[in-house]
Amino acid sequence: MTPTPPTLLVLDADPPPRLGRLTGRARIVHTDAAHLAERLPEADALLVWDFTSHAVRRAWPGDGPRPRWVHTASAGVDHLMCPELAASDTVVTNARGIFDQPIAEYVAALVLAVAKDLPRTLEYQRERTWRHRESRRVAGTRACVVGSGPIGRAIVRTLKALGVTTALVGRVPRIGIHGPDDLDRLISRADWVIAAAPLTEQTYRMFDTRRFGVMQPSAFFVNVGRGQLADEDALAEALTRRWIAGAALDVFAAEPLPRDSPLWGLPGLIVSPHMSGDTVGWRDELGAQFVELYERWAAGRSLVNVVDKKRGYVPGH
Repeated sequence: MTPTPPTLLVLDADPPPRLGRLTGRARIVHTDAAHLAERLPEADALLVWDFTSHAVRRAWPGDGPRPRWVHTASAGVDHLMCPELAASDTVVTNARGIFDQPIAEYVAALVLAVAKDLPRTLEYQRERTWRHRESRRVAGTRACVVGSGPIGRAIVRTLKALGVTTALVGRVPRIGIHGPDDLDRLISRADWVIAAAPLTEQTYRMFDTRRFGVMQPSAFFVNVGRGQLADEDALAEALTRRWIAGAALDVFAAEPLPRDSPLWGLPGLIVSPHMSGDTVGWRDELGAQFVELYERWAAGRSLVNVVDKKRGYVPGH
């Protein structure tokens, strides 16, 4: 008798993942957030394709069995973690490795655009205004990158290629990486302060009124990590009072950013819709990565990208 294939439950988003390679090797069941809780007990594995949803965190507590493996098509796992999942034997993996270089390139693009005053150039062009200015040289400036995972390290490599002197800050100090105790000193000297850390109890609103006050008036703040890394009210105050020169946010506490949010109109703030890691073909890369992980899991081999559920990220960086 042919063994029954494992049941793979997919929390869908549009467009759905391309899982054709798993035909006959998995019983694939698609669900939306509203029906996730009732379908969790039948699943051996769960693919959180809709990585903007908090449905897993709401649906996981309850009666019945739970999937032995959960994979999220995102770098962060804060949207699905709850105490019950963290305490369970379920293995959680993430999409580590897919977004590193795209996000690093996006950060570099922001640094170059701000240094070369490209936003005002485009604005003056729309106004048909000829206004000569001098721009900043990027080489020789200083950056402090907060978050020593693959994304943070890719940002450091890319900025170094532009001649930027970089300092990397992680959870614990080690060779080439500063610890949290050095953060205030480093951001007080940095021209570019880049947040690329996971969201944990330790990093929640780590950029607050005091930290924005520590930065020099010429500093530019970039958040490509999680929206809750920064206190948005404190950032608004820092920009309005010109404590810092400007900022760029690709992530926000509430997404999509409401149309009536005051962040849209803040002086010196660049708003982008959580797109720094999304390049042409990124969904296909996410799907292919999951299929490879599924093949390892189904064969009983050890998984990669395994998240430490207590810390909220993949350890080893």
